[in-house]
Amino acid sequence: MKRKSFFAAVAALLFALAAMPAWSQAVLARVSGKVTEGSTPLAGAQVLLTHTDSGRKYKLKTDKNGEFSQIGLTRGLYELEIINATGESVFKKNTPILNEGGKEDHFLIDIKNPDSAKLGEGAVATGTSKTKEKPAETESARKEREAAIEHNKKAESENTLIAQLNPALQAQNWQAAEPLLQQLSTINPTRWEYLQALGNAELNLGKYEDALATFGKAVPLAQSGSDPKADPAKTKAAVAQMLTSEGNVYLKLKKTPEAIEAFNKAAELSPNPGTAYFNICATQYNSGNMEAASVACDKAIAADPNKADAYFIKGSSLYGNGKLDAQNKYVVPPGTADALKKYLELAPDGPHAADVKAMLEAIGAKIETTYKERKKK
Repeated sequence: MKRKSFFAAVAALLFALAAMPAWSQAVLARVSGKVTEGSTPLAGAQVLLTHTDSGRKYKLKTDKNGEFSQIGLTRGLYELEIINATGESVFKKNTPILNEGGKEDHFLIDIKNPDSAKLGEGAVATGTSKTKEKPAETESARKEREAAIEHNKKAESENTLIAQLNPALQAQNWQAAEPLLQQLSTINPTRWEYLQALGNAELNLGKYEDALATFGKAVPLAQSGSDPKADPAKTKAAVAQMLTSEGNVYLKLKKTPEAIEAFNKAAELSPNPGTAYFNICATQYNSGNMEAASVACDKAIAADPNKADAYFIKGSSLYGNGKLDAQNKYVVPPGTADALKKYLELAPDGPHAADVKAMLEAIGAKIETTYKERKKK
């Protein structure tokens, strides 16, 4: 019986991995804090945050514990003023709110000792309501303000591009998505997710060498752990996906050893390595390495015992290693019939059912007629 190629099965996986979720837009800043008067919480006080560039005001109020919080602030330099319950301004300083390193800015303010207030780095006193004068902006505060302005411009550019990108990704319009992802990767080169999506777009556009170069940048960037907000488990799974995509690129370039190496790396990192091992199983089978295909299929089956195609390739690879004995009878290695029968049990009407039955008949194995009934139960 002629051996069938499973390259199509591997290629189908490529498209499943290339479908990307919608991107969330660049996040704004968060701030929280506590106001006291000595050791007593200052309850019911108004906390007024004024963005010095736009003039936008955020009015907050302290709770019974003197605490306050706010999300969705534009990053930048703010005038922070605290007004007590009688309407008196008791504290006023300029402070940056940047959420450096992804951390929320948290302020601790004792109005009896304003000089010891814990604010953002570069905070500058502007006096209380008793004086209207503001001191000259310090060099540190100026740099903070300029950095915040630049950050906001970059965030706005990212958000504009993301709004255009999401529909393209959902429609799998790789031609439209590619230039947008290139721009996003240039604006924010530390975000590996942009590179991952760009690599998938290039793969689907047939730009295989470009895709390899992109994944080559994205994988080490993701593994560096430079984003403190990233979920390590999700990042690890994403790296496995990128390595799987990299393996698919190598298959397109007919570089089988490199593809198998990439799939092996993916299997080591993936929370569900069955897919990666199945890719190795199919790739080895396609290249005619039946023994290696059988070993990889066993790993795929151990990871996912219900993957019918893994049993088919295993059974086919074992069948391919059969030999004619002295009586001119075709003898196959142990486990061949079991693997083929398992395929029929899991996929009685599967696309390879006819081939499996033909192989079983050729080796004189009994074919069950109740597989379909078992599947219905």
